[in-house]
Amino acid sequence: MQNLRTVGRSRPTRRAGFQSQTIVLLVVALIGVWGCGGGTSQSVDNQSPSPTPTISAISPNSAVAGNAAFTLTISGTNFVAASTVYFGGAALATTFVDSTQLTAAIPASSVASTGMLAVTVTNAAPGGGTSNAINFSVTGGSNPVPTISSLSPNCALVGEQSSVSNQLTVVGQNFAAGSVVRWNGSDRPTSNGGNDGLIAQISASDIAAAGTAAVTVFNSAPGGGSSNSLPFTVTTGAADPQSIAMDPAGKFAYVLDGGCDGAGGYVSMYTINSTTGALASIGPPVSTNGFGVYPGSIAAEPSGKFVYATNEGDPWGYEEGSNGSVAMYTINATTGALTSTGGVNGNCPGLCLPSSMVVDPSGKFAYVVTGGAGIPFNVAMYTIEASTGALTSTGAIATGGVPVSVAVDPAGKFVYVAAQNITPGLAGTVFMYTINTTTGALASIGTIAAGTYPASVAVDPSGKFAYVANFGSNDVSMYTIDGATGALTSTGTIAAGTGPASVAVDPAGRFAYVTNFESNDVSMYSIDATTGALTSIGTVAAGSNPASIAIRPSGKFAYVANSASNDVSMYSIDATGALTLIGTIGI
Repeated sequence: MQNLRTVGRSRPTRRAGFQSQTIVLLVVALIGVWGCGGGTSQSVDNQSPSPTPTISAISPNSAVAGNAAFTLTISGTNFVAASTVYFGGAALATTFVDSTQLTAAIPASSVASTGMLAVTVTNAAPGGGTSNAINFSVTGGSNPVPTISSLSPNCALVGEQSSVSNQLTVVGQNFAAGSVVRWNGSDRPTSNGGNDGLIAQISASDIAAAGTAAVTVFNSAPGGGSSNSLPFTVTTGAADPQSIAMDPAGKFAYVLDGGCDGAGGYVSMYTINSTTGALASIGPPVSTNGFGVYPGSIAAEPSGKFVYATNEGDPWGYEEGSNGSVAMYTINATTGALTSTGGVNGNCPGLCLPSSMVVDPSGKFAYVVTGGAGIPFNVAMYTIEASTGALTSTGAIATGGVPVSVAVDPAGKFVYVAAQNITPGLAGTVFMYTINTTTGALASIGTIAAGTYPASVAVDPSGKFAYVANFGSNDVSMYTIDGATGALTSTGTIAAGTGPASVAVDPAGRFAYVTNFESNDVSMYSIDATTGALTSIGTVAAGSNPASIAIRPSGKFAYVANSASNDVSMYSIDATGALTLIGTIGI
């Protein structure tokens, strides 16, 4: 067997004697080719004939008469570097992408009037030929106003052109021939990427400095107009905030962010103005020192001395450190700044792909939901060293389904884990456990049904009620808690927005709030003190894809981490429980 370590190395130099023999043979061979008396030379033209091309699809396949110039994408087979696209019989400037794709520049004059235009591809001789034809329709009427739903990627590192590979994919609807992607209002070279997507060329100067760019799509007249705007963040590292927590005194807030372009995870740090509720950055985000591209959750320890952040890792195992980790920090009591104290590295089985984490009210125990990618799901259990905050494993207990969120009751007696059903579309489950107050060990006390794709679980401060935000069924499951056994009893559901992702209860237990990831708002509810039933008191707008919400211990302010707009929305809370936006701050 060939040694794989030698693959790609150059061959050793041959001996001089062998080289001299080669030269003699080469001379003899050349004499044989050229002859000795001016004989006819042999042809060296071995050019292979071109294949006949075929077309399977074109994108777009129609335009409104009067459109501006645009790029047409042709998909098929047997394309070559010299292939030429014909549009209504006229040869176009053609770009060879690969043997299955070409692009062609369509001038505005070609779509000036209505009609059907045949699109073909011709490969030149030898061989070659003309493909089948697909019709392109030029219609009357007007272009629609486009809408955009996502950007890929939606962030880049400062000066790191590889972050976007020079290309930005914009997904949405109502794109037309000639649709143009705009960066802060300026056109960028745009081509059609198919599947309701456009591809824009992003220059190095676009991402030369940190900031947020507004990305829109413009359709030209007739009709047309500009789309909604989505933010693109140029960052020194932090992006995609997923979880927010604050210290027990409500002096500091911490946001767990994913990294941009595989840059790792970060924690953004803020002070909280006790009068206005405004956040102010403490300094540059700190690294999670682990595989944090897929951030999990962040939790503060009740004494206010330590913070923990889970890094989910890569469930496909493609990246180094793919098993994930739990990062540990101490809190500077004066400034709120975090200092890394190491962490617990993922180890499958064991702490494998950790996601949600919670610390019990006594500050003695921590619980982390782990598992996935073929590893059984469980709740990893830890004791916390009081002086250093270090975690020591005490084992794990199994869950079922796909657990995504963990909560503990305020008395430190019970733990609840919300889990999604392994079979898509079916109802999820809440797993219930008691806590051994001496060892921290969990013991199962059964399960109860939740909605579809439960995403977050919370317990009210009285310990009498629990709530689960169900991402798939767009509602909130409500439960009462048996104070003696910890068992949950369902009391029904209430509608939320689209894609409920995070639920939190105010410290007085009077109000509950749910972030809606897809409708980009927060549902607000009052809580019946006797039954725990929720009553809607309206919604308030959030940023793009709000992923997590936290309430300041004073109950006067709320904060929402917006994953797509890469910022935190800040709200005041009035006597009725209504939220009022007081500003946003970037991560």
